[in-house]
Amino acid sequence: MPARRVLVVEDDPAIRRGVVDALRFQGYVPLEAGTFKDALASATRDSFDLLLLDLVLPGGDGLEVLAEARKARPTLPVIILTARGQEEDRVQGLRRGADDYVVKPFSVKELLARVEAVLRRSAERPLDVEEIRFEGGVADLRKCELRFEDGATELLSEKEIELLRYLSLNRERVVSRDELLQRVWRLPASLARTRTVDMHVARLRDKLRDSAEEPRILLTVRGKGYRFASRGPG
Repeated sequence: MPARRVLVVEDDPAIRRGVVDALRFQGYVPLEAGTFKDALASATRDSFDLLLLDLVLPGGDGLEVLAEARKARPTLPVIILTARGQEEDRVQGLRRGADDYVVKPFSVKELLARVEAVLRRSAERPLDVEEIRFEGGVADLRKCELRFEDGATELLSEKEIELLRYLSLNRERVVSRDELLQRVWRLPASLARTRTVDMHVARLRDKLRDSAEEPRILLTVRGKGYRFASRGPG
């Protein structure tokens, strides 16, 4: 199998070099960009398997790079690298299609674990379910989109697809956060210090037009996890 290519977008030369060297040591082929202009060009032009994206870039906002990358490749795995401490900044990144994020300063070991997990999930993506019906519409997993009965559509990221698929296939029971981390993110619970599952569920509810206060599709079972309640796949 050819070595996986990872685009590293980071304006700090020392951090970028450290990440690039670590990826290369692990057998990846890293690409680099340090400015908004270079990042936008590379994200929409070059061929790569995963995007590591800093949000604060000279000349522009990393969220715009994320949006353009998502337009070009809706299922491209994206991990945000950010020093921003405000939860809303991280939520915006997730809402715009990022699969995960790591807050600086981060350990190289954790970053590599997340990269490996995202790429493994992408390679092992199951194809047994092509559509999932929900109240008000259907999720087309091959086209990575939601189609609503009123004719509107909404794009899904790869992580959202995997989360929706896993909950749908396990609709008869409550799925814990730890199980979702292990089965969808391929990460141990010890690495999930960022409320990753809850944020992705909130983002997916928003796209499904599911009420956060009184959800009908993605149900929260207090103290246990989440359950999918709808018409079933296919």
